[in-house]
Amino acid sequence: MIDVQKTALIVSAHSADFVWRAGGAIALHAAHGYAVHIVCLSMGERGESAKLWRKGDMTEERVKAVRRDEALAAAEVLGASVEFFDIGDYPMRADNDTLFRLADVFRRLQPAFVLSHSLKDPYNYDHPLAMNLTQEARIIAQAEGYNPGEKILGAPPVYSFEPHQPEQCEWRPDVFLDITEVWDKKYAAIQCMAGQEHLWEYYTRVALQRGVQAKRNVGITSSRNIVYAEGYQSLFPRVTEHLA
Repeated sequence: MIDVQKTALIVSAHSADFVWRAGGAIALHAAHGYAVHIVCLSMGERGESAKLWRKGDMTEERVKAVRRDEALAAAEVLGASVEFFDIGDYPMRADNDTLFRLADVFRRLQPAFVLSHSLKDPYNYDHPLAMNLTQEARIIAQAEGYNPGEKILGAPPVYSFEPHQPEQCEWRPDVFLDITEVWDKKYAAIQCMAGQEHLWEYYTRVALQRGVQAKRNVGITSSRNIVYAEGYQSLFPRVTEHLA
């Protein structure tokens, strides 16, 4: 019997979001044999590249090229593949062609799970747009009438990764993922994002804090040495045969 490699899909609004928010999950699952694929909807060329613009003598195309190179380097460190939709930034807008393109990615990958942004974010409208696009593409990929004859998508679980301001985004984690064993890879990927160096230490602190919470939730007597973790919020109920 031939084992089919499991896959995972990460939909990132901007070219660095997947690193801060899901780099550990990407590296961990890649290390465990998953084929992890990242879709970057935008390069983050307008709203998330202040350091580059401050250098002067910059154009949007030059900024996008730098951001693309950073994302490619980070994805390589994490062990994932990446593609860029380049649909704009501040504002980001998605038309039907973009929606169907993402639905086709779902069909092609048949992911075991999906990660994207929180459903709300008053600080950045691109983020909920990314999750809403992800959700709609998932539904289309499940439809028998969309490109009949293709294998339809099942029902992969969808998780929203941690936003920068969780309380204001009404984001509450119900899953903690222990990323201690791959933290060195995540931090190496973080360092690829030279255009947002101010966030390196911030997301290190987030990972340490979630590590403390994860350790607490497996019990203080657990032998697991959890130091770093990522938080996720599930969108759908978990279906299981065991509660333990």
